Amino acid sequence: MTATNSPSRPVPRPGVLDIAPYVPGKSSAPGVDKIYKLSSNESPLGPSPKAVAAYQAAGAKLEDYPDGAVIELRNAIGRVYGLDPARIVCGAGSDDLLNMLAQAYLSDGDEVVYSQHGFLMYPIYSLSRGAKPIAVPEKNYVADIDAMIAAVTPRTKLVFLANPNNPTGTYVPFDEVKRLHKALPPNVILVLDAAYAEYVQRNDYEAGIELVATSENVVMCRTFSKIHGLAAIRLGWLYGPESIVDVLNRVRSPFNVNSAAIKAGIAAIEDTAHLEKSIAHNNQWLGWVSDEIDKLGLKVTPSVGNFVLIHFPETKGKTAPEADEFLTKRGIILRRVAGYGLPNCLRMTIGTEEANKLVVAALKEFMGKAA
Repeated sequence: MTATNSPSRPVPRPGVLDIAPYVPGKSSAPGVDKIYKLSSNESPLGPSPKAVAAYQAAGAKLEDYPDGAVIELRNAIGRVYGLDPARIVCGAGSDDLLNMLAQAYLSDGDEVVYSQHGFLMYPIYSLSRGAKPIAVPEKNYVADIDAMIAAVTPRTKLVFLANPNNPTGTYVPFDEVKRLHKALPPNVILVLDAAYAEYVQRNDYEAGIELVATSENVVMCRTFSKIHGLAAIRLGWLYGPESIVDVLNRVRSPFNVNSAAIKAGIAAIEDTAHLEKSIAHNNQWLGWVSDEIDKLGLKVTPSVGNFVLIHFPETKGKTAPEADEFLTKRGIILRRVAGYGLPNCLRMTIGTEEANKLVVAALKEFMGKAA
């Protein structure tokens, strides 16, 4: 028997239709022979050769399920960072872990606090669970800790802090992170999203391991997609208190990390020489790219990651969308960030020497600075 006034088709839970779908950086430029993709913060050096070999070797056992507990990888992470493997959870990218936190701890009417230009998946995961995302304005493209503290209400359940932040490239000193945590009620989880932690060369920065080790309501998320160059296999990990780890292990999908990712991840995290090579490359070119673009009259937000946020004028012919079109025709792909509330900016990943120099030369031409 059909109920009166029933919907004519399936209806999703409240909040889902308010979600603006995540749009990744583009990766193609029609009609161009060679592409320089600098839109997704991928490693210009690629993964460790040892990780590639481990990945390929895993192909000999595709009929077998992976280890659902990911014991070998968790043990490897524990050895490298001096952590208890029992307090580590692995996932299909760090965004998988962020989604688990939302699934486990958010209910209808809850609130989630994050900084204005934070990762777009924070509001998406919040809305998908019926919670309200609260975007807190930043100061000079840096998370405003006082404003985030002020935004916390009795309905707040999660506070996301991307540190360093993408797409701005800015960071919050560890003392400020501790001040934020101290101000939170014990039932609110502080989520430290440290996807770009390995790139940071600042004495006052800490990814969050120390704070997690001494707290019951702090977790730290990390990824293999960036400095380890393993974006294609989707692999991330979380370090947290025993109680939160227990909860996440109850809600995560079985076999949520595949065998090839496990093997490649172990090889990557143990190859410290390749890690240092990647850090050295970024140290060399991050400053150079920032300085050269600044010379063109374009503002660059100081970055500690492997990318820079470039600000363009609103003058017709010199805007960010026009610069994007100009670069794309030359096979250079940067990231539009209007979805992050930055319509006058483009984000550029630090690439190879060739790619970095081509971007600067093309922007010089675009800005009318070429000789």
